[in-house]
Amino acid sequence: MGLIVLASVFFLALLIGIPVAVTLGVASLCYLLVMDIPIVVMPQKMYAGLDVFVLLSIPGFILAGNLMNQGGITERIIRFANALVGWIRGGLALTNVGASMLFGGITGTAVADAASIGGVMIPGMKKSGYPADFSAAVTAASSTVGPIIPPSVPMIIVGALSGISVGKMFLAGAVPGVLMGFAMMITTYIIARRRGFPKQPWLGASEIAKSFSGAFWALAMTVIIIYGLLSGLATPTETAVIASIYAFVVGAFVYRELPIKQVPRILVDSAISSAGILALVGFANVFGWILVSERIPQMIADAVLSITDNKFAVILMINILLLIIGMFMETIAALIILFVPLLTLAQAVGIDPLHFATFAVLNLMIGLTTPPLGVCLFVCANIAKQPLMPVVKAILPFLFTNIAVLLLVSYVPAIATWLPSVLMP
Repeated sequence: MGLIVLASVFFLALLIGIPVAVTLGVASLCYLLVMDIPIVVMPQKMYAGLDVFVLLSIPGFILAGNLMNQGGITERIIRFANALVGWIRGGLALTNVGASMLFGGITGTAVADAASIGGVMIPGMKKSGYPADFSAAVTAASSTVGPIIPPSVPMIIVGALSGISVGKMFLAGAVPGVLMGFAMMITTYIIARRRGFPKQPWLGASEIAKSFSGAFWALAMTVIIIYGLLSGLATPTETAVIASIYAFVVGAFVYRELPIKQVPRILVDSAISSAGILALVGFANVFGWILVSERIPQMIADAVLSITDNKFAVILMINILLLIIGMFMETIAALIILFVPLLTLAQAVGIDPLHFATFAVLNLMIGLTTPPLGVCLFVCANIAKQPLMPVVKAILPFLFTNIAVLLLVSYVPAIATWLPSVLMP
């Protein structure tokens, strides 16, 4: 009876458009009432889910990204990427992808990437003769690289859920993220050649040097983050604090584009964003506890294993499930609810937890660009002032490309596990 109520309230709330965090909380509360479980369990489980030291790094990385974004980072990164690839056919679109790869290594969130890069690149591409729907599509697709290349908020969540080192999670995402970015560049170039998109003149090696000099302090943040984790000098939480201080100093005193009077507003915006994520984590932990107490993870594992215990077939089934879930559910909520049950299944057939975590996050990132609830899709369509359907059609080649990379990472574990095994044995 309790499970029926839980599922009914959950899906009904999603259908009528209630935010996912509230949906999880309301569904969990209804379950507790129907099952006559003391409501005090809810705050207890929420606190238990949030009482994880590594989760403190989320506000730090969000603040660092916001400070760097307001401090002139976006334009400098776009200029550097444009100097590298802008002279190729479809150069602005390639610049869009390249900028997302560089910018994603600083913010760690896809929506921030889509809004920041898209706010500059989409109007610029439209002005240069690129179709509006394609401009929005390439921006939305490339923004999903951000949470794969370190630092990454979803990777932090997975580390907190599974006990896997966040440093190893960051490293595991580096090669798949770069692979995904280059695959999208190839797709972009093919489309640009077929449709005759414009290219810009070669600006020379001097422009590359100048633009790199301008973007150096921004790009150095990624090096600081990775070095702090690999050297053992700082935990992910301490690294996030260092990154925030670094972002403030660079934006305010090096680039001098971050007015001090804007800092309080940035702090408030970052706090609101962080509170939303952590509230989602808290409610999802209650929901996840209910699923575990009802033995749902074990039931899922048993059901799949009754069909097949072939590792490759199980990987395919997990990917199909996550791709479908990603179309309808926010990434972090899906991770918190489904990661532990699916990890149980993955380990049962001998899949390495680090490998599984990497392709699970990659899978759900693709969901950010798939209808009907792809958040990055909505953000970019809104910036381009386009209806959703033309943007959906334009993004299909990139979706197929990203799914091909997902399958490659899923079936070749070394793509995810090699770098962590070398740098953090």
